[in-house]
Amino acid sequence: VTMPVSKTSFAVAESDLPFEEDILRNPYSIKSWQRLIDHKLKSKAPKVAVNLVYERAVRELPGSYKLWYNYLKIRRTQVRRRCITDLMFEETNNAFERALVFLNKMPRIWLDYCQFLMDQRKITRTRRTFDRALAALPITQHNRIWPLYLKFVCSHSVQETAIRVYRRYVKVMPEDAEMYIDYLKSIDRLDEAATRLAELVNQEDFVSKNGKSNHQLWHELCDLISQNPDKVKSLPVEAIIRGGLRRFSDQLGQLWCSLADYFIRSAHFEKARDIYEEAIQTVTTVRDFGQVFDAYAQFEESMISAKMETIAEMGATEEEDLDLELRLARFEHLMDRRPLLLNSVLLRQNPHNVHEWHKRVQLYEGKPKDIIGTYTEAVQTVDIKLATGKPHTLWVSFARFYEENSQLPETRIIFEKAVKVPYKNVDDLATVWCEYSEMELRHENFDRALQVIQRATAMPARKAAYHDDSEAVQNRVFRSLKLWLMYADLEESLGTFQSTKAVYQRILDLRIATPQLIMNYAIFLEEHNYFEEAFKAYERGVALFRWPHVYDIWNTYLTKFISRYGGQKLERIRDLFEQCLSTCPPNFAKPLYLLYAKVEEEHGLARHAMAVYERATTAVKSEEQFEVFNIYIKRASDAFGVVYTRQIYEKAIEQLKDDHAIEMCLRFAELEQKLGEIDRARALYSYGSQMCDPRTKPSFWEVWHEFEVKHGNEDTFREMLRIKRSIQAQFNTQVNYMCLLK
Repeated sequence: VTMPVSKTSFAVAESDLPFEEDILRNPYSIKSWQRLIDHKLKSKAPKVAVNLVYERAVRELPGSYKLWYNYLKIRRTQVRRRCITDLMFEETNNAFERALVFLNKMPRIWLDYCQFLMDQRKITRTRRTFDRALAALPITQHNRIWPLYLKFVCSHSVQETAIRVYRRYVKVMPEDAEMYIDYLKSIDRLDEAATRLAELVNQEDFVSKNGKSNHQLWHELCDLISQNPDKVKSLPVEAIIRGGLRRFSDQLGQLWCSLADYFIRSAHFEKARDIYEEAIQTVTTVRDFGQVFDAYAQFEESMISAKMETIAEMGATEEEDLDLELRLARFEHLMDRRPLLLNSVLLRQNPHNVHEWHKRVQLYEGKPKDIIGTYTEAVQTVDIKLATGKPHTLWVSFARFYEENSQLPETRIIFEKAVKVPYKNVDDLATVWCEYSEMELRHENFDRALQVIQRATAMPARKAAYHDDSEAVQNRVFRSLKLWLMYADLEESLGTFQSTKAVYQRILDLRIATPQLIMNYAIFLEEHNYFEEAFKAYERGVALFRWPHVYDIWNTYLTKFISRYGGQKLERIRDLFEQCLSTCPPNFAKPLYLLYAKVEEEHGLARHAMAVYERATTAVKSEEQFEVFNIYIKRASDAFGVVYTRQIYEKAIEQLKDDHAIEMCLRFAELEQKLGEIDRARALYSYGSQMCDPRTKPSFWEVWHEFEVKHGNEDTFREMLRIKRSIQAQFNTQVNYMCLLK
């Protein structure tokens, strides 16, 4: 059936009739319309026919998002690859406008429309459409519009429009302020960028989407404002950076350099120099000092280079030459001051560092006023409880400085103040007193030196234990051995015998003596022929100390007593030896027993000497017993003959370890051979063989073999071989045999 087509009608193909009838029955069914549209698309109907069906559908169902979305999508597809001046673009725009009358709450329609307008390069119309979209949509859906809007404004060089759009965006999305700042930097609008960045830094609750900390944002702001002083006008740059210096104490060097860089770029060179000077006088770490000093030196070098280039280009004048010399002098002065400035940094870091104060004094070498000022500041600043090093060395060095400059009254004043300082250790105060006395000695003021040491060792009004840290060191220094030793030396050199003896007696009464001091005291008494007094000093020494410290005292005491009296007081000598040996440990017994035996040999009885040797064989260390037995055997042989030594040999073989016992067996057997006692010698070889494996000690068996060849017969030789085999079998069965071989 064919139907005439007029201006107000359209041709209906025969294949469309079922779909048209369905639409007539259900004009408000989206599915009916969609089936007709799909049929048209499959039958490859003309674009006009498809559009006409969509127009009919949206006229019947104007609120259908699905129909409108598909219709607009097809319209956009139809204009693809056409010139943007084609009328079909405007028709599509009209379709979008008609859709938005009904679907103005649908962000997808707005986004497609705005993108479509962007493709047409309609800038103003696109901007207004974005604004209409933001006005029509609820604020919860604005986050879908803004990314495309920002992309649009950034894609064109209309900076003022972009800035206004960004300002609106940041009001809604303040967490994206960094994006706005980055855009401002890209278009060189640094003043507003710095202002916005300052606002972010001041917001304590701001969380950067780029993962930057508040500290990083602060440094970014400092770099921005310091490197662009001509573009950032609305912020107080110096106040901001100084605020950072108070706030971030771990990055002072970088912030100081940023502040100085700001003034350098602003051509305020004197102000920049003042900033550098202030920085190196306030930083407290070596790292910050290194940053600031290097930047300061580089700045001075650049100033010198600039002036030299100017002179080379314009010619030299007297004024410019003077200016260049001034700049060179400034640079040299800066480099010369570096060690002193670094020392100041370390002292600001720890003002109680004694070593650094000494280094500061060395840096001022040749400047007496500065040295005195440094010492004065040091002794006033260093807290004894917090000090690193030994604070008393500051006082001693201070006094020595005056002494080297021949100002003895001032030296004494310093020492008088030094001895009143509450040091941590008694030894520190004792050292100061000793230095005070030695200073007087160096200038031959012997009476003053004695008076000083007497004051130091005088009994305080309030006694205190030497190791009682709760008491002041001035109340404990009278027990310092260092002071008393010096006092004794001074009295020996300058005083009388009685005064020196009184000092030594006082040391013994305080119970602070050492073994060496006891011997010094005794030697002093001997030099003045007070031998009994010297022996009393030894007696007090052995009563004060225990082993092993008392060994030297006993050894010296006994030696001196023997050399003095010889055999005149033999019983007293014996009592002394018995007293000494009663508590003597094995480590020190050997020389004392040998000395005792020697005394008995020279001045006493031989049998007493043998008894001493007998005791020594059990009293000394096991490692020394073999040597003692050898001496014992030799002395017994000399005194009573070789027959007397048989019992000594027997005891030695029984008491010594295997290696030494075997050697004793061989020597004992050799002795018996000399005496003609062949059977006794053979018995000794037989006994010693129990300790000798034929494979590890073949020398023993060789000696026995030679003995049997000389003095034995066939039966004794066979008996030796039988014993040898049995001993070898015995050692083979022992578990530790292999270990013995190793």
